[in-house]
Amino acid sequence: MYQQMIFVNLATNDVDASRKFFTELGYSINPQFSTDDCSCVVISDTIIAMLLSKQRYADFTKKEIADSTTTSEVLICLSAESREKVDELVEKAVAAGGTANDDVQDQGFMYGRSFEDLDGHSWEVVWMDPAAVQG
Repeated sequence: MYQQMIFVNLATNDVDASRKFFTELGYSINPQFSTDDCSCVVISDTIIAMLLSKQRYADFTKKEIADSTTTSEVLICLSAESREKVDELVEKAVAAGGTANDDVQDQGFMYGRSFEDLDGHSWEVVWMDPAAVQG
């Protein structure tokens, strides 16, 4: 069966620093689709983050590139397999130079936290109790 994929393209100020940041979170880099001005971060088999230099990002749009430190251009939300994995990923992000958002969403059946990467992109990490999903 065909598995649809998502490729999130994000402008970055420093491709090498962003590559290092995401590898410190435990993700791998696909060298086949990475260059000096682009890093292909493999989040899962179906989720890829393309970290592009602003010059390379501009090749794909005629719009002004948002300053992600002052403007919200996208909220990226990743699932986690447990509450502990939510905390673990956010803690790794902070250790790698990211910034944690102090807001914790704890609704019992759902738990989430968020962080900003080196360029200010917002990443949410959420766990949801499988029993709550099933009804």
